[in-house]
Amino acid sequence: MQNWPPRSPSSMPASWSSLVNSLAPWAAANLTASVASRVAGEWLTQARLPQYPVGATLRNTWLVTGGRGCGKTRLGAEWVNALVRGLSPFAAYKYGRIALVGETLGDVREVMIEGPSGILAVSRGDRPRYEPSRRRLVWDDGAVAQVFSSEDPDSLRGPQFEAAWCDEVAKWKNAQACFDMLQFGLRLGRRPIQLLTTTPKPVPLIRRLMASDEVTVTRMRTMENAENLSANFISTVERRYAGTRLGRQELDGELIEDREDALWTRSDIEAFTGCSEGSSLARIVVAIDPPASSRRTSDACGIIVAGLDENGVGCVLHDGTMRAAKPQEWAARAVALYHRFQADAIVAEVNQGGEMVGNVISTVDASVPVKPVRASRGKWLRAEPVAALYAQGRVRHVRRFPELEDEMCDFGADGLSQGRSPDRVDALVWAITDLMLIRQGEPRVREF
Repeated sequence: MQNWPPRSPSSMPASWSSLVNSLAPWAAANLTASVASRVAGEWLTQARLPQYPVGATLRNTWLVTGGRGCGKTRLGAEWVNALVRGLSPFAAYKYGRIALVGETLGDVREVMIEGPSGILAVSRGDRPRYEPSRRRLVWDDGAVAQVFSSEDPDSLRGPQFEAAWCDEVAKWKNAQACFDMLQFGLRLGRRPIQLLTTTPKPVPLIRRLMASDEVTVTRMRTMENAENLSANFISTVERRYAGTRLGRQELDGELIEDREDALWTRSDIEAFTGCSEGSSLARIVVAIDPPASSRRTSDACGIIVAGLDENGVGCVLHDGTMRAAKPQEWAARAVALYHRFQADAIVAEVNQGGEMVGNVISTVDASVPVKPVRASRGKWLRAEPVAALYAQGRVRHVRRFPELEDEMCDFGADGLSQGRSPDRVDALVWAITDLMLIRQGEPRVREF
């Protein structure tokens, strides 16, 4: 008999349902009709790989962040079902004392227990009874899941558990206190475990959990579950929210943070997205912030294309930032963008490379004009007047540039968090400074 399901990551299928379908002949030959029928009805035949991590090593705390409709609730309900039944890969034995914690008691009942993807809907075999007066689910074999709310952390004092499913943790009203009380109660059984499912928000508890080495973090996107969602819903939210901060958080399950001391905010950037391209732009420049060295471990080369329209409004057209092994690689990209956008010049910071910057660009195309700029002030001081132009609505982005925006909204007085280099921000500042903050010559004549 073959080993099933596969245990090594390299042998994983695209989805468990495709594996099950491929093994139909094997199942017919090796399983009785009743067992084959039970297997066909299990979640394995419907789950996606992130929801059913066979072969993976899950830590005692599993944090699943995801977009709306990505399958977080179904995962939580199936996880509880598997624990009560002692099913791999979630449990090696049966769990009997479980906590269900939500933002409110109503949320636990309406979503986690009685919802379309809740515990009652997915239960197979021993279906539990919900006892609302006692705030608990009871299975015939004696397993019990008690209900708790983040509104009342003290209700978690006293009870003890083997496992806990915590839903929408980023929305909890007393998140840290509730989570702390729960940890003291997870003290039964051979291996107390907890699953946390949530759409991520940059609240302290979520940031701490995502940074912890003791937490397994899984991220799921809404579009990964598109086959189970309305096509109209998918097209509508993609059209309205794709690339926005709200979309990245609510659809892609990303943790989007703004620093309190950052020069830019996402709300300001999103408010000024959308500008003209083409003949309405009087000047266009390609600005580059070369890395200090050509090692693969060095900083990226910031490359930003921006223009100035006939009304004096700056427009960010393209983010071509790249990590290059050789200077000729970033020079080739800058030159290609110069020709693609019919720019007036390449603006290049020369603090690190001096004449080398112009020389390496000339080896790619000697006809391209290079305007060297040298930093005499710190990055923050150079960026402040550019940020002021954004605040005045005088700089816009032609579309969303997520990586550039992440840097902009993480750029504080001490640079980026964790000491990273603001390559994209530096190039952006040089581009807008050249276009809007210093006197310029005649624009280049273009044909579109």
